[in-house]
Amino acid sequence: MPYAFLPEVARPAVTVDMLVFTLHDGALALLLVERGLLPFKGRLALPGGFLHVGEGGQDGEALDDAAARELLEETGLGRAQVTLGQLGAFGAPGRDPRGRTITVAYFALVRPEAARAVRAGSDAAAARWLPVAGIDLDALAFDHGRIITAALARLRSDVDRAGAALALVPETFTVRELREVHEAIHGTRLDAANFNRHLRRLMDECAIEPVAARRATGKRPARLFRVVAR
Repeated sequence: MPYAFLPEVARPAVTVDMLVFTLHDGALALLLVERGLLPFKGRLALPGGFLHVGEGGQDGEALDDAAARELLEETGLGRAQVTLGQLGAFGAPGRDPRGRTITVAYFALVRPEAARAVRAGSDAAAARWLPVAGIDLDALAFDHGRIITAALARLRSDVDRAGAALALVPETFTVRELREVHEAIHGTRLDAANFNRHLRRLMDECAIEPVAARRATGKRPARLFRVVAR
């Protein structure tokens, strides 16, 4: 039996938006771009763009591929340099003055050493890391303030349950450095004894492992760990 054709209905445009987080000077930072095009030219926004589709709206690229492409085009970061995950879809009427547009938001967690390679894409006047605590969410383009709020809630939920902090530590790290990532995401100080129990759980789950080297500190050499490759 042949497939029935889709009815002639108006279809929205689809975009992907990227929430790129890193740790900068001990604080959780988010990558924002200054829009170089209308609408909202000159306003800060999340990096992103339209999903590519084929002739007649058929075929084209997958959402994950579109997110990776936009990440590379807008920031210069390749897929291998980040931990990339889908946050969700946002499609309130009126969110885009150009017409009905649904965006699928992705979050990317970038180690501080990789974050230094970020550059602005062709349709952005500038790209900059801003401390999350200092971003004026109401001043951003589109509904990006709402998307950032949802991303922060997800990140704070995932940092303990899913080990999201492991994507933001250096290649080798101390217990204190890992705890500081958790503190930056939660926005509060954590009890060292309670955190050590979390560290032991990560080791029991084979998420992290100690390395032979140690790092010199003000008092005594600190034990170093690394993320276990999956």
